Amino acid sequence: MDIKRYVPIAVLGVGLALAIYFDIHKLLSFEAVGEYYGQLKTYIDEQFILSLLLFSLVYITAVSFSLPGASIFSLLYGSLLGTLTAGTLIVFSATIGATFIFLAAKFALQDTLRERAGPWLSKMRVGFNENAVSYMMFLRLVPAFPFFVVNLVPAFMGVSIKVFISTTFFGIIPGTFVYVSIGSGIGYLLEQGKTPDLSTLSSPAVILPLAALAILSLVPIVYKKIKGSRKI
Repeated sequence: MDIKRYVPIAVLGVGLALAIYFDIHKLLSFEAVGEYYGQLKTYIDEQFILSLLLFSLVYITAVSFSLPGASIFSLLYGSLLGTLTAGTLIVFSATIGATFIFLAAKFALQDTLRERAGPWLSKMRVGFNENAVSYMMFLRLVPAFPFFVVNLVPAFMGVSIKVFISTTFFGIIPGTFVYVSIGSGIGYLLEQGKTPDLSTLSSPAVILPLAALAILSLVPIVYKKIKGSRKI
């Protein structure tokens, strides 16, 4: 057994374990950011490019190590950077981070899965890859699926790196800009020293548009199935 192939996935696992142990999520809460919101805004104004690089590095790291709370990151970045800047930064950073974990899982586990896969898994892989773009867009658009899960599943299904990157990049755009736009409004509350109410994230106004886009992404699959059944 080639142990080297498991090193990347092991590193990511250790990183996640350390983040949970040190409770890093508390450091990224609105309560913590609210205390230093003014200083952060001043630093961003004075060191804009450096701030973007740091924010991007933090987001890439968070996604790579599958840290919980990606939606909180999006809201925080939206409150600090504004909708357009934060949204663009997150889309690129999240795609890079997602690609890291996808490649780590693909490199470490793909051969093992292929060797041990039963007929049902092989059939599922074939079906998934016949409509990989539609399935990936659906998984990215539906907010019900954890981001790290959607980074791992394509690796198990044998999705190509090209399809993974393109569908991740375009698939996360709608949800990202929804969250950062909400975050940009939250900035006003943080300036007043108030803690925002995050219940709006689960409201129909946020969920339904994303669900509608997800359903549309499956139209090509439905059309192919209907067309195929008519030929029989």
